[in-house]
Amino acid sequence: MSLKIRMARAGTKKRPFYHIVVADSRSPRDGRFIERIGYFNPLLPKEKTGRLKLDLDKVKAWMAKGATPSDRIMRFLDAAGVMKRPKRNNPEKAVPRKERKAKAEEAAKAADAAKSAPAPAAKPAAAPAEPPAPAAS
Repeated sequence: MSLKIRMARAGTKKRPFYHIVVADSRSPRDGRFIERIGYFNPLLPKEKTGRLKLDLDKVKAWMAKGATPSDRIMRFLDAAGVMKRPKRNNPEKAVPRKERKAKAEEAAKAADAAKSAPAPAAKPAAAPAEPPAPAAS
């Protein structure tokens, strides 16, 4: 059984509210969980204190037992100073979709051109050089 610290959605349609729970990774997102350890309300402004509540002592205890936080929870823990989130770098994401698509098409055309071009003929093995003839005296 692998434990996850993740969010379970609550609230009504178009009014999201998330419970932060410890659950078995095989259980459904909004299904059975082991313990509720906080909540997150994304509708509140970021500077409000009621936007996020986490029981950090329980989080540390569950992590000691082997629970792994989801990416979003890891962001919260990084902001709280409990855990360091590894920095990610995806330079392709900054490139607009049209440019990425054009680049992929060019690469595909180049691969097709390389595949359809005749293979260069193998050079015949060079004949061994004859030793110089002895000089006549």
